Amino acid sequence: MDTNAPIKVYMTRKLIGVEPNDSIRRACEVMVEFDIGSLVVVENGKVVGFFTKSDVIRRVVIPGLPNTTPVREIMSGELISVDSNTPLREVLDLMAKKGIKHMLIEENGEIVGIFSLSDLLTASRRRLETAIAAE
Repeated sequence: MDTNAPIKVYMTRKLIGVEPNDSIRRACEVMVEFDIGSLVVVENGKVVGFFTKSDVIRRVVIPGLPNTTPVREIMSGELISVDSNTPLREVLDLMAKKGIKHMLIEENGEIVGIFSLSDLLTASRRRLETAIAAE
């Protein structure tokens, strides 16, 4: 794994999201449908928040909020992102410092993708499979 490679090599470009007024239940249904752990929250075509499985546990289940609560009430509004040319090692360092498992990726000030630790595992698995097949 080349930790100097730009994060765009490892990121997922397909962003899946919900709107701020969608219910927590709807957001969870979307995460289950696509088997993902996070969603962007989009309003008028712009990413305005981020919603994760951890948010559900910490901000919904533990406090006992109803699943009809709008996503806007529990989403993370502080977006942490890096440029798509940022080296993988820098992204991993920042994620460790911030204690996060997902990183939004931007190009020219627009969110264009997401990187998660599972993306790193997928890339590692593919590299290993390729090495094994070459033997």
